Amino acid sequence: MIRRRDFITLLGGAAAWPVAARAQQQERMRRIGVLINLAADDREGRIRLAAFQENLHQLGWIEGRNARLDIRWGAGDAERIRTFATELVALSPDVIVCSGSTTLRTLQAATRSLPIVFVTVTDPVGAGFVASLRQPGANITGFTQFEYGISGKWLELLKQVAPAVTRVAVLRNPAQASGIGQLGAISSAAASFGMDLKPVDIRDIGEIERALTSLAHLPNAGLIVTSSALAAVHREFIITFAAQHRLPAVYYRRFFVTAGGLISYGPDTTDEFRRAADYVDRILKGEKAADLPVQAPTKYELAINLKTAKALGLDVPPSMLARADEVIE
Repeated sequence: MIRRRDFITLLGGAAAWPVAARAQQQERMRRIGVLINLAADDREGRIRLAAFQENLHQLGWIEGRNARLDIRWGAGDAERIRTFATELVALSPDVIVCSGSTTLRTLQAATRSLPIVFVTVTDPVGAGFVASLRQPGANITGFTQFEYGISGKWLELLKQVAPAVTRVAVLRNPAQASGIGQLGAISSAAASFGMDLKPVDIRDIGEIERALTSLAHLPNAGLIVTSSALAAVHREFIITFAAQHRLPAVYYRRFFVTAGGLISYGPDTTDEFRRAADYVDRILKGEKAADLPVQAPTKYELAINLKTAKALGLDVPPSMLARADEVIE
């Protein structure tokens, strides 16, 4: 015979079972793969990862409690990226976050089922990653880097800050489809600015050095560095070389300017990594990558390094300074 007090206690415990079960289910560990195309000791890469982790935490995903992050760094090396992509897919995570077109293409070849959220990818439709921006389809969605049209803006900025420049080398990675689109936009704007363009394909640090050395001997020369993981990984070399040979250069990302580059214009990549956590949250809660529209950047930044401009003997127009989001003095 069960006493009345014991029965009430038992009944109360039974009533709590569904709550406890739900809590336990909510707290089950979810696995998130992360493959970033920069090096592990790259300060910019760490800033991007921190933004992603911070927002993930704010959304309720706590590392060690209900989320586990498996983080890999590709360092702009195709073989490393391939190895880590295979490794992450083998772990069967609930979702994978990646940066860059080369990284995404490698992951796409490795899995057609695991959800993938990409960041800093240009023209994902043209590259064949998604069916459309509104309805990506398959297992991939994410955040685009920029429209190709922005590439023409780099040439305009170079002409404004260095009016004497008439020859421009455009560094691009031919292994990336986006390299063609960026060059096309720059070429379309070249005639109106009276610029002679020289496309320079870069595949490794040696090729970058040879290309810049040949450029340094030309009069009235300038440089545009288009978006690529290779340029990002070797940015210190590019910036130092440009400074030593007094080459005015425009870059696609702010972190080139904070490291000593002259001027940059491009989206706020840190913000995109932060927004990627929102999509990871939605996927972990049951939504499908195929149904989440690919989003464009919402923040663009113009950064100018006045110290570098002074060293190059350039006077930055007041109108350009007034438009700048960041001025380094």
